[in-house]
Parts: sequence; structure tokens; C-alpha cells
Amino acid sequence: MNRRNILWSAVSALGAAFAASRANAATEAAKSDKLKVVYHLSDADKVNFVLGNIQNHIDGVGGPDHVTLALVIHGPALKAFHQAQANPDVRGRISNFAKDGVELAACGNTMKAQNITLTDLLPGFVSADKGGVVRLAELQSQGYLYLRP
Repeated sequence: MNRRNILWSAVSALGAAFAASRANAATEAAKSDKLKVVYHLSDADKVNFVLGNIQNHIDGVGGPDHVTLALVIHGPALKAFHQAQANPDVRGRISNFAKDGVELAACGNTMKAQNITLTDLLPGFVSADKGGVVRLAELQSQGYLYLRP
């Protein structure tokens, strides 16, 4: 072997070692970071389906400590979360999600259109004052994955 081949072999070996260490570091970082997911709900007929998806998501990752979740609701779906109209299943799920740290955001524009305030909604909701779609975009810009079941 001449010097050029020896040098080329050494540089190649160092490059491969560097690439492997970077891949390993990226894999370790991905394991330690919790996935962030935002669910979008606007269709009244999908309320139970979406709430079931969120519970399945929590269960599928091994509990609420392994994922950061948000639910943004606007339009007709918000009526299912009014204190006066919510069925017992929805009440129970929302209560559990709030305890699990799921952000529950209600569109401020929809609340105005439905003539309600946060106190009219089930406990645990926050207002997306700029609007539900704006909140969705904000969360996506923060690295949340967007799901609209």
C-alpha cells in the first residue's frame, strides 16, 4: 500500500466513525424527547372518535408521561363540551385528559359565535383567543405533529 491509500483509508475510517456517532446521538436524542401531537376537532359527529384516538394514543405510548398532547376544538364540535350538554362519557374523558396534562383549547371565535365563556365549558379548557386555527398553526410551529382524525 502506498501512503495515499493509507491516508485515504484512515480518512474513510474516521468519516465512518463520525457518521456512526452522529446517527447514534440522533437516535438517543429522539428516544429522550417526548413526541408532541395536536389533535384537531371541528366535526360534531367525530367527538367520541377523536377522544377515543387520544386515549388510544396515551395508552399506546405507555401513559401520559411519554407524550405531550393538545386538543384544539372549534366549530360545531365545541357544543359537545358545554357544561349543560356534555354527556357523562365526554365529561369523564375530558376530566382524565386534563389530569393527564392534555392541553384542551377552545376556539375563542367559536365561543363568541356560540355566546359562551370558559366557565360554560367543562373544566380544564383554555381559550385559544386568536382562534383555533391560529392555535393549531402555533403548535405546529413548535414542533407538534398535526392529526385530524
